[in-house]
Amino acid sequence: MFTGIIEAAGVVKDIIINGSNRSFWIESPISAGLKTDQSVSHNGVCLTVEETRERFHRVTAIPETLRKTSLETWKKGTIINLEQCLAMNGRLDGHLIQGHVDCTGTCIKKRKQTVNWFL
Repeated sequence: MFTGIIEAAGVVKDIIINGSNRSFWIESPISAGLKTDQSVSHNGVCLTVEETRERFHRVTAIPETLRKTSLETWKKGTIINLEQCLAMNGRLDGHLIQGHVDCTGTCIKKRKQTVNWFL
């Protein structure tokens, strides 16, 4: 579970294509503190940490995840939002969010009002 409050920004440093899966190496200020098998929200998508190395961590997206998210558009240098999973003994400053994607939608109209966008 996540709160939706962004903890850090990360940068896609490498992408490895393995069959129909894509693995992403992410550099971020929180990577060093992550552990294998930990859930981390990457631009709102829950992905499991598979490996860590100093300032980097690796996650993999399977075809279903790639179809239902924007991860397929990530390139080296893409900046992404990161949030570690919610510690149930901590403050809840946002919303309860799973990070599991069920379907995709299409924006059919957008309107700007002062500094906000309505989709």
